[in-house]
Amino acid sequence: MPLPQDFDTDEFVARILAEDLGSGGDVTSAATIPDGERLAAVMASRQEIVVAGLDIAVAVFRKLDPEVDIRVECSDGDRVAEERVLMRLAGNARAMLTAERSALNTVQHLSGIATLTRRYADAVAGTGATLLDTRKTIPGLRVLEKYAARMGGASNHRMRLDDGVLIKDNHVAACGGIVEAVRRARSANTGLHVQVEVDRIDQIEPALEAGADRLLLDNMMPATLREAVVLVNGRVPLEASGGVTLDTIRAIAESGVDFVSVGRITQSAPAVDIGLDYRVEPR
Repeated sequence: MPLPQDFDTDEFVARILAEDLGSGGDVTSAATIPDGERLAAVMASRQEIVVAGLDIAVAVFRKLDPEVDIRVECSDGDRVAEERVLMRLAGNARAMLTAERSALNTVQHLSGIATLTRRYADAVAGTGATLLDTRKTIPGLRVLEKYAARMGGASNHRMRLDDGVLIKDNHVAACGGIVEAVRRARSANTGLHVQVEVDRIDQIEPALEAGADRLLLDNMMPATLREAVVLVNGRVPLEASGGVTLDTIRAIAESGVDFVSVGRITQSAPAVDIGLDYRVEPR
């Protein structure tokens, strides 16, 4: 699956390489690797993973060596076994060594998100609930991290604050109550659906009567979620959120909610182990 059309790969690659190169470039490779030396390399998984970010890695290597030969051997979204080859490369040794860390960091991080997301997606399979990500992303990396979540089997919630109206507890407090918060949101005529966060059953009817289009059920136990599902009876979509873990998500999804959102898949995913091994090409 390609990266989002509005993502500027060239800008991202230039920015991450500039961060790594500084003003003096890769002084170690320049000092130790003969000019014109060539290397072959294999990028491979060192654990079972779901892959994400290969197109970025390719762009990083090509930025420093436009003539590098690259053969990508799997696709983003693939679940691959330990020791699976992800790509093979052959090109300028200095360029490849200079690009290595930026390329690997990106693939390891994004594949880490995709891998953890797949575990959550597998946990809700068959329940009818859709797994959602959140805006709990590293600033500047949201587009890529949400892309990785999609590769792992999640759907994207709001990408930005202008993607939807979501009235949370702090908005409610500032407005003096759920009814007033929803009234203000609807009278603003944004053209967007109005979602309201509730953390008690007794908040549901007032939110619906005020005109909420969707409810976010925050930090509710499965029994309470089931009660909410019965009460709402299909009038609006229901999303469960808050403190969701791999141990709890199945019971939450089985309550009958339409969506389960999980901040951990982007906020807490560990990088996966991917290696890049070299050999000198014969002259």
